[in-house]
Amino acid sequence: MRFRSAHFRNLVLGCAAVLLLAGSAAAAEVRVMISGGLTAAFNALVPEFERTTGNKVSTAYGPSMGTTVNAIPVRLERGEPADVLIMVGYALGDLVKNGKVIADSRVDLVKSLIGVAVKAGAPKPDISSADALKRALLAAKSIAYSDSASGVYVSTEMFAKLGITEEMKDKARKIPATPVGEIVAHGDAEIGFQQFSELMPVQGIDIVGPLPSELQKVTVFSAGIAAVSKEPEAGKALIKFLTSPAARAEIIRSGMEPIANGGTN
Repeated sequence: MRFRSAHFRNLVLGCAAVLLLAGSAAAAEVRVMISGGLTAAFNALVPEFERTTGNKVSTAYGPSMGTTVNAIPVRLERGEPADVLIMVGYALGDLVKNGKVIADSRVDLVKSLIGVAVKAGAPKPDISSADALKRALLAAKSIAYSDSASGVYVSTEMFAKLGITEEMKDKARKIPATPVGEIVAHGDAEIGFQQFSELMPVQGIDIVGPLPSELQKVTVFSAGIAAVSKEPEAGKALIKFLTSPAARAEIIRSGMEPIANGGTN
């Protein structure tokens, strides 16, 4: 009887080991490149994705555009491995055109608004209208904006709409790679512009609010599978998870609006 019990126990343990090895063999490492807008929500959601799938996520961070060393297009050009790219939608579209992203893998994840921030405790300017924001910018000594989508819009379109392009040349500056909120928190800029979701995690600032509606620019963040992906199916599973009901609350909490069913373009 003891022999049979021991034999049964060994058989069970052997089967368990085989199943464990099979699960380990099936697990994938998903390499992600992600820009700032979705980073806070993504980092909060990754552990649940890893727990439920057994896959592991390796993440590289950088702007959606630009020429800094960590910019996603620059990373891809120098041959860094990637399975999933999460970035500003139109920048992802450029990578699709350049053959860097599988065209039919694109999924639009969230909409994001541009926010305005000042150093914690500093007087909050009136930004309730375009005219009010214009007065605040003309009165400010220094202004900072990002080197990604929000900053491109602020510097090339918003200042022009307000008729203050010339006035901004000497006091508004683009901040490469570093979160704009950190520049404001350190006192190196009185007013900062960046995606709400990128301002919210920064300590030492007060978020005044979103740009007034007549000046607001909604940015879509999208995901796609890199053409060089070695784990495209695991990558698709991650993108599907980010568009699932399980991810919705965290995305909203981080200051963004989920796009229902992850629209595709």
